[in-house]
Amino acid sequence: MARDFIAKTMAEVTAAIEDSIFANKYASAKGLLQKIDPRVKLITILLLLIVTGLARNIRVLCYFYILTLVLAILSKLPLGFFIKRVWLFIPLFAGIIAIPALFNIVTPGKALFTVFTFSSSHHFGPFFIPKEITVTLQGVTGAAMLVMRVATSVSFAVLLVITTKWVRLLKALSVLKVPEIAILILAMTYRYIQLMLRTVEGMLLAKKSRHISNMKIKEEHGWIISRFGVLIGKSYRLSNDVHLAMISRGWSENSKLMDDFSIGLIDLLWVVFTIGVISCWIISR
Repeated sequence: MARDFIAKTMAEVTAAIEDSIFANKYASAKGLLQKIDPRVKLITILLLLIVTGLARNIRVLCYFYILTLVLAILSKLPLGFFIKRVWLFIPLFAGIIAIPALFNIVTPGKALFTVFTFSSSHHFGPFFIPKEITVTLQGVTGAAMLVMRVATSVSFAVLLVITTKWVRLLKALSVLKVPEIAILILAMTYRYIQLMLRTVEGMLLAKKSRHISNMKIKEEHGWIISRFGVLIGKSYRLSNDVHLAMISRGWSENSKLMDDFSIGLIDLLWVVFTIGVISCWIISR
């Protein structure tokens, strides 16, 4: 079991590295969103996220979600990859959370069908359990709106991150007056998470290549725990070495990116399109 755990862990680490490489490949593609200035893209998608959060009509949320799919296609993102990345965790988790809201115990309303029937109603302190537990129309509508709102919001966020190189996205954050030191910390964190993943991959691969078949499970567990300690020690030493190297090279708190932004016709057209979408939402309310 421990050996399976190590093999699975190595596979997951490798997948995480490949995922970051693929994400960078998509950010370099010649799609629609990749051509838009990161500053314009950041602000407009934030506006679309705000509108998504304020929408109170499930049809509007569905239209916005379809818009994200169209943008993904125009940005040359594999649709299956995009949908999987969006729905794999967060919207699915939101759906699980929304399950209690389906029932008349939480959301009273028009009953669609009965799930349980008791001999009589019950009181448990401040809680009231009716004789019939039903799924209500209002509950289904509310749960569907929650799931669609989360899915659409995550879709817009994923579009922003996947179609923008990380360093360019960090530079665009300065438009929102994010402190320079916070941007630098985010940049360093992203870079060295990848480095640590490769270190873990190397450690696991070395363990697999030197594997002793009669090693006990307890010894396997001890090796895994010891590697965590080694990784923490390497991270600490690396952080000190990097900091000293930066100081010796004249580092200051102001990070610089050798990449100038420029706003062109496509950016203006995207802004007009975004304003049009938001205006249609305002009119439909």
